[in-house]
Amino acid sequence: MIVITAPTSQIGRQVVNTLIEADAPLRLIVRDADKLPEHVRDRAEIVLGSHGDASVVDRAFEGADAVFWLAPPAWAQSLEDAYLAFAQPAAEAIRRHSVPRVLSITAIGRGTEWQDRAGPVTASLQMDDLLMSTGAAFRALAMPSFMENTARQVGVMKEKGMFFGPIASDRKLPFTATRDMAAAAARLLADRAWSGQQEVPVLGPEDLSFDDQAAIISEVTGHPVRYQQISYDQFKQQFLARGTSESVAQGYVDMYRAKEEGIDNTAARTPETTGHTSFRAFCQEKLMPVFAV
Repeated sequence: MIVITAPTSQIGRQVVNTLIEADAPLRLIVRDADKLPEHVRDRAEIVLGSHGDASVVDRAFEGADAVFWLAPPAWAQSLEDAYLAFAQPAAEAIRRHSVPRVLSITAIGRGTEWQDRAGPVTASLQMDDLLMSTGAAFRALAMPSFMENTARQVGVMKEKGMFFGPIASDRKLPFTATRDMAAAAARLLADRAWSGQQEVPVLGPEDLSFDDQAAIISEVTGHPVRYQQISYDQFKQQFLARGTSESVAQGYVDMYRAKEEGIDNTAARTPETTGHTSFRAFCQEKLMPVFAV
């Protein structure tokens, strides 16, 4: 029995679909079952509620062989509440039910000089420490920035021919597609042989600057697009304007500064850590149809 948290999230829903195709037994923790596709509701066991709720995870983790753990986005609360406090009931349930394997979606940065000053990265690593303290076999799939983060600005790309961010335009960084994170997670969740506790980076095939991304988007879509750097103060104000807490807004500033300084470049790209999706292929599938409308 594989328990999936956040099954309607970008990564979670792809994990669910892959495991359903593999005929794996699934138990999904979800607040609103109507957000799941009908074929998923018919195929999986559903536990209604939040995976931050002690009674919910206690029911869901009973008899579980593996847990896929993904903390929901943090917006209105503090980062500590969003990661550590949220995961505390799960850690207690993992220990109580002796769940043998846990897989967490986390961030690159463990053991680096930025580990304790990178906002959500720091909080996610502390959350992983909490989950590892249960003694379960543990895999942390460590991500850099997602290609989908750039794609979120497709509307302003079409309207203004630009997208924005605080990192220098020529700073080369790794990016990954959520599908590659999900594929790596599904492989591990279906494999009952692994043990121990380990971090596994999942990187895209190449490092790119935002100027590189802009050039690829322009070539693929046939529309000229450029990247515009903004100040970190502007970046923070954008988060505050969306209603996030001061903790979250400052945390994202700290995380992006760490990325610009090199935190994501500390993970080694090997055949085992490299996903298959290039940024060009991602743009052809996700952005080109939007620009074509």
